Amino acid sequence: MGCWKQEKTSTCFFPTLILCLYGFFYMMKPSEPFLTPYLTGPDKNLTTDEVTNQIFPVWTYSYLALLFPVFLLTDYVRYKPVLLLQGLSLIVTWLLLLFAHGVAAMQLVEFFYGMVTATEVAYYAYIYSVVSSQHYQRVTSYCRSVTLVAATVAAVLGQLLVSLAGVSYFHLNAISLASVSLAFVCALFLPMPQRSMFFHRKDAPEPVPGPGKGLAVGTAPRPQSCQEERSPAAAAAAAGAPSPQPQAGSAGPHRHLLGVLLQLGRDLRHCYGSRKLLCWSLWWALATAGFNQVVNYVQVLWDWRAPSHSSAVYNGAVEAIATFLSSVTSFLVQYMQINWDHFGELALGIFSAIDAGCLFLMHFSTSIWACYAGYLIFKACYVLLLTIATFQIAVNLSMERYALMFGFNNFIALLIQTILTIVVVDSRGLGLDIVTQFLIYGSYFAVIHGIFMIRSICVLVSCKCQRKIVRSCTEQLNQAEHESREQIVTSHMTRL
Repeated sequence: MGCWKQEKTSTCFFPTLILCLYGFFYMMKPSEPFLTPYLTGPDKNLTTDEVTNQIFPVWTYSYLALLFPVFLLTDYVRYKPVLLLQGLSLIVTWLLLLFAHGVAAMQLVEFFYGMVTATEVAYYAYIYSVVSSQHYQRVTSYCRSVTLVAATVAAVLGQLLVSLAGVSYFHLNAISLASVSLAFVCALFLPMPQRSMFFHRKDAPEPVPGPGKGLAVGTAPRPQSCQEERSPAAAAAAAGAPSPQPQAGSAGPHRHLLGVLLQLGRDLRHCYGSRKLLCWSLWWALATAGFNQVVNYVQVLWDWRAPSHSSAVYNGAVEAIATFLSSVTSFLVQYMQINWDHFGELALGIFSAIDAGCLFLMHFSTSIWACYAGYLIFKACYVLLLTIATFQIAVNLSMERYALMFGFNNFIALLIQTILTIVVVDSRGLGLDIVTQFLIYGSYFAVIHGIFMIRSICVLVSCKCQRKIVRSCTEQLNQAEHESREQIVTSHMTRL
């Protein structure tokens, strides 16, 4: 029995299966699309201003504060303990949501959910430490697909229970608590990895398993609708050096940590030395910050346009459709035969303009259906562009350097999002109402549109000038060759 168990856990099948089960139950939270109605309803009896300006901002601050320490801890303890920590944080989050009351208690909920999102890197990084590189693409596909399926099923289930069965938001949260508890139980059965990509390296870094691994998108904001946007390669966000690192035991821990950080700095300098990668990374950071902010607060806008206590709520259906459209747009990228070196910035500018238009529509329209439609288009456009950006960054980098850029881009995005939260949302800043916030977010994406349209014009003009120069040089060479031939013929005729 012991030999059979050892053989089972030594293959990629068992850890992949358990991790997929963990991912399914972790994402199976039917209450998340209805978080704002739950908080502002009779269960918690909080005001919209309290939820928007005092409670939700805590998630952004805690996520930023915890991200880098957890980033290093995840690799140092080899992933599984961090997955267990994430499971416990989820359980604490939903226990507080169910039984605690008041602004301070809900702020504590947001803190623990910040812990959940900060530790999410362990979910994708774990599998790379227990399977060989030839299985990376397949297991990444499994882990990613199961989270998308779970998010969709959870949203549909939540909507059906609310609309058809009349289930209360409290009982939806109880279902979510049961699901995350099962996720924690699954994490207990994960085998402990013997290596990691950072502090416990045992081999040279693996190459990127292919562009397909990066069909994801972005930092996960608090609601589930953005959780599914996670890239599988966030996996390796704690990875750093493309060259083998010394073993932790071969030098003092402080010296080893310093060496790793210095290597990270050298790798970042190398990665961002490419103008093309810098451009795509700039869009990634700017757009992800705005996207996360919109997803975090869109439920508040929906509740403002159609108050949940007097209107039918279709948040779950909208999130399910958004997840489906995001999957379709990611899938269609592989069929786009476009020279992204020439037209990439133009695409970024055009789709950023569409995103800005959707947000302006959500600001100016009083119809909840217009808000729903704007959100669906906004999210589909963002996911499409992020998939392209992921591919463009990943295609020429090793897994370690790709993972490093992914993690750093998302860190910059979170930093920008924190600034937006402090200035626009927090009651200690401007504390703007939710409708005005979406005017700011629309203007923010309009600025992104302007930046990349100007850049695209410069690139296209430069390409046109280069083509003219090449054409002129070709014509001159052809003319010189023709004249040379004429001179040879003339000389030959003269001698005759």
